[in-house]
Amino acid sequence: MSARSIEAIRSALGSGTLIPYLGPGTLTLAGGDCPLPISAEQLVGRLTAQASVPHKIRNNLSAAAQFIENFKHRKTVAKAMSDAFAPEVPPTRLHKLLAAQAKLPLLVHAWYDDLPQRALAMRPSWGLVQGVSQSEHFGSWVHYFRPDGMRIGVGSPAASATEGMPPAAAPPECAQWETLLYQPLGSVRPAANFLVSDTDFVEVLTEIDIQTPIPEPVQDLRRGRHFLFLGCRFANQLDRLFARQIMKRSSDKHWAVLPEAPTRNEARFLAEQHIERIDLPLADFAAALAQARAPTNGEWLAAQH
Repeated sequence: MSARSIEAIRSALGSGTLIPYLGPGTLTLAGGDCPLPISAEQLVGRLTAQASVPHKIRNNLSAAAQFIENFKHRKTVAKAMSDAFAPEVPPTRLHKLLAAQAKLPLLVHAWYDDLPQRALAMRPSWGLVQGVSQSEHFGSWVHYFRPDGMRIGVGSPAASATEGMPPAAAPPECAQWETLLYQPLGSVRPAANFLVSDTDFVEVLTEIDIQTPIPEPVQDLRRGRHFLFLGCRFANQLDRLFARQIMKRSSDKHWAVLPEAPTRNEARFLAEQHIERIDLPLADFAAALAQARAPTNGEWLAAQH
């Protein structure tokens, strides 16, 4: 990683023009004994340990979740997901570093744990928006929550299936939040919302090209900003689709910490989306970013006034 790249990332982060996009790999920083699934492979192993599925889909997370939902009920999937992410794990150094930035308008977290929420608890003004499953919340794409877990903006009427569902209007108080945490796949907390089965994703993907499932505040905040992908891989088509649609209409310069050699599909995706690959282990990158002087508490508080 060049000094120029780390300085550019540091500058964008400090100015509030960088949007961190966290994937399951960030949990590797929680240590080798982390009780949470740190990959789709580990998570599908947790699900299939509680309910048997055909061998040919045992390693396919969304297909395995769909099979369990079809033959064991959606509640079985929700419980298995909640159990997998139930352990309380403190935020890592990287989570804390990001949460301590003076300007952090948007943080995207594309996994099911709650470490970013725990890290953001130090901030005076923030809230979260999570994707929700149509199987459990028909008529809603997302739910908004305050930091205390209270859902807000309840009561938007659902359109009929033939009309399609409009994007949910953001509650007015969202405009006052200094940081919005966007969890497109849902999260174990505060309400155990999960997009994980084939049906969950089909519902979203039928509309995502026209951006309907993307919350309006996210669409506004991403304009002209850069993305920094941490703990993400793009070998899976679903991961690429979500990243591409969430990035839409942002800037033309982004970064991804990706120490492993990219697959052909990943390399093509990085090139298409103008994402510079940072060939460095995530722990080393986090250490380098921390050394590039994070703001002091006094500076952070001063920036609020």
